Formats: sequence, C-alpha cells, structure tokens
Amino acid sequence: MPMRARGLFGLLILAAAPAFAQPAAAPGNRLQPFSSAALGAPPAPWRVVGLPGNKVPLMSPEIVQLDGRTVLQLRSEKNYGTVSHSVGPASGPQRGETGPWTLQWQWRLDQPLPQADLRRKDADDAPLKVCALFDLPLERIPFLERSLLRIARSVSGEALPGATLCYVWDHQLAAGTALPNAYSARVRYLVLDSGTAALGRWVSHQRDLQADFLASFGQESASVPPLVAIVVGADTDNTGGSSLGFVSDVVLMKQ
Repeated sequence: MPMRARGLFGLLILAAAPAFAQPAAAPGNRLQPFSSAALGAPPAPWRVVGLPGNKVPLMSPEIVQLDGRTVLQLRSEKNYGTVSHSVGPASGPQRGETGPWTLQWQWRLDQPLPQADLRRKDADDAPLKVCALFDLPLERIPFLERSLLRIARSVSGEALPGATLCYVWDHQLAAGTALPNAYSARVRYLVLDSGTAALGRWVSHQRDLQADFLASFGQESASVPPLVAIVVGADTDNTGGSSLGFVSDVVLMKQ
C-alpha cells in the first residue's frame, strides 16, 4: 500500500481549578460517561482502537480515580491508542447522525510531549486529543484525497470517515492554531491548549461542532455531514516519547 494511504488509514481509525467534585450525569448526553465505569477498561460502547496490523504498540487507556473523580487515563509510551464511541447507525444509508452538536469535556495534562510537532510527519503526535468523525461524501472530497481514502477503505474493509476534526493539546503551536494533518487533509487539527502553563490542572472546553467543522472543511462542504463517532486518545509513536494525560466525561448533546 502507498505510504500516504497507510498514513491515512492509521489516522482515520481514529486530540480550571486544581481539583473538582465528580460532575453529575449530563441529561441528554449521547456518550457513555467514563465515570459510570469501574476502574480498568473503558465502559462499553467505548472501544479501544489501535493502528492496523499491530505495527505500533497499542496504548491501553484505562479508567482511574483522580482528584476524587473517575476519569480516563491516557499514558502513552512510544505507542498509539484511542477509545472510540459510535454515534447513530454504524453503517447503511443513514450512517451517523445529523446535528447540530455541542461537545464538552475537561482534560488534564501531567506529562507533556515537547518533541511533538504537528507540522511534521516524523513528529505528528499528541498527548491529548478529542476527535469528531464525520461521514463526508466522497464526491465532496478532492480527487487525490478521495483516491487515497478509497484505497484505505478497501484495505481496511471499513467505511473510514471522510472528515475528522481533532482538538489537541500541543506543546509548540499556539492555542487557536488550525492546520491539516501532516499525512492527510482528511484530518484537521485545532489546538485548544498549548505548552505547560496549565500542566497538572483540569481545563474545560465546550465546542460547537457545526461551526468548527465549517471553519475546517467549509471549502469542501457547505453543510455538516452526519457525525459518525467521537474518539479520545493520545500517541507518541512518531516521536518515541512519553506523555500522561486524563480526560473526564465527554458530553455530546444536540443543540
């Protein structure tokens, strides 16, 4: 398989006060709360997803207690791992579900990844990322990217998403930076936190997925396609580094 197609496949299976009380369950949340689980494996229907063929060691996200809360721990050591939660039907003509959506969460970074540089393939890692996967139709995707996506779908046997928006905590790029993934424009990054100023503290975020999708992919689509899944993860496989972060309950609600 061509190098760019392999990179695309790997990418698409796929970014406050010092302590809080455990928040109450959010009415209308479409995602299973991490706080609903016992310690250990993330609660279903969250599922752990790695890179194809086990070519990169799989990180093991796990549920832990921290600051009196039950949260997801992402400890990455030269590896890759995500947890994915489907939204709406997983296949068929009605794959995914239309919005508009609001996505909110809190995350905390305890060990940053200073070697990461999202502008370069050899340093394309993130210690924390929360991603939204959209079922963008093939006809709206530029020809070259469309061809690569078709190859990746054929090799994987899965209906990989046509557009992925990842919110990340980056070490170098300033908050508010938006850029395409170094491997494929099918993935766009939006840096929400930067550097170490908030290290070891919970930081809250709330995003309008419709507005962020149009800001990132508006040149390809004037409307927002169905949302397929929400993915939370970290990776240090390209830099060979280490990182440690935590994510609280992720809340997805219709606006």
